[in-house]
Amino acid sequence: MTAVAGILIPAILTKFGALNVPEWYNAGAESLKDSYIPFGTQLVVLHYMFGFAEGKRWMDIRKPGSQAEKGSFLGFETAFGGTADVGYPGGPFDPMGLAKDSGKLADWKLKEVKNGRLAMLALLGFFAQWQATGAGPVDNLIAHVKDPWHVSFCTNGVSVPFF
Repeated sequence: MTAVAGILIPAILTKFGALNVPEWYNAGAESLKDSYIPFGTQLVVLHYMFGFAEGKRWMDIRKPGSQAEKGSFLGFETAFGGTADVGYPGGPFDPMGLAKDSGKLADWKLKEVKNGRLAMLALLGFFAQWQATGAGPVDNLIAHVKDPWHVSFCTNGVSVPFF
């Protein structure tokens, strides 16, 4: 869900001159160009970290409360006591205490799924828009606002291919 904000906010701040970063479709190449850590190493470390976190979550699903037992996580066991719902860690992963009430937790989980689906559709739209126009969503919006009659989905040959 943060991908949509991570695309829009830097693009808007760059347009206003408050930030100087590349567009989202070039950001990965730019960050790798200036990095002293090779991409393969970054990928391996990333997969290890996610694998570790998901492994701990899977252990909690198989044996609820096991991640809060002494010796399970380098002295941070009390932070991983979890919530009443198995597989949802709580503690430092819930800094505002939103998951303390099981009724509210179900509501938050539903909101997370709905917002996640909406964010995935927005991201799909960004990908399609970039493929069709070669520009990001903020650039396309600015171009459309400047000239709405000549910059729209009707004037883009990819959007309406039969014209």
